[in-house]
Amino acid sequence: MIEFNNVVKSYSEGNQALRGVSMQIEDGEFAYLVGPSGSGKSTIIRLITGELRPTSGTVHVNGYSLERIRKKELPFMRRTVGVVFQDFRLIQDMTVYDNVAFAMRVVGAREKDIKERIPYVLELVGLENKSSRYPNTLSGGEQQRLAIARALVNNPSTIIADEPTGNLDPARSVEIMSLLQEINALGTTMLVVTHEQDLVERFQKRVIVINDGLIASDRMGGYQL
Repeated sequence: MIEFNNVVKSYSEGNQALRGVSMQIEDGEFAYLVGPSGSGKSTIIRLITGELRPTSGTVHVNGYSLERIRKKELPFMRRTVGVVFQDFRLIQDMTVYDNVAFAMRVVGAREKDIKERIPYVLELVGLENKSSRYPNTLSGGEQQRLAIARALVNNPSTIIADEPTGNLDPARSVEIMSLLQEINALGTTMLVVTHEQDLVERFQKRVIVINDGLIASDRMGGYQL
């Protein structure tokens, strides 16, 4: 579960990115986080991943209190959260298989577990026949599927997808959103940051709107800023 309670985040230059945000995302839920540029979306993501700590208020993610988490606990918390980025962040000189394997190796997974897990995850995202390909030989949609596989491979309870369709054409965007919906149906909590109103309208889920560092609305269905 993700829970923000009256969270304020100020940066050193005096900019107050969040001005008292409270929200709760339950285990297994699918929610969008939307809002204009500079509204506080990125700050929320960085708080969830433990990159930032709140100036005041509390942030709880999957059983961890992030306002007072110890440095040695951060890697364990981060294993519960997979992140998918707009720009994919793939390792270009590694194959599809090795990109996903790398994510397991950095958390100390055994080679036996890697060999068992990766075929399942690649099949889940539709890349089971492309394990020996390199990222630059894949389409944009396939590269995003690979990024999703990498986020999924350590079996996190939560996935944060930060503008996952921002670099894709409309048809590929629908494919990626459908895939995220399928992953959510398997029990993974999904928080999707997006500015694409058409996708939000097509895939009707909970929509949390942030504007000027505050929650402007929180409801099912579409949104208007």
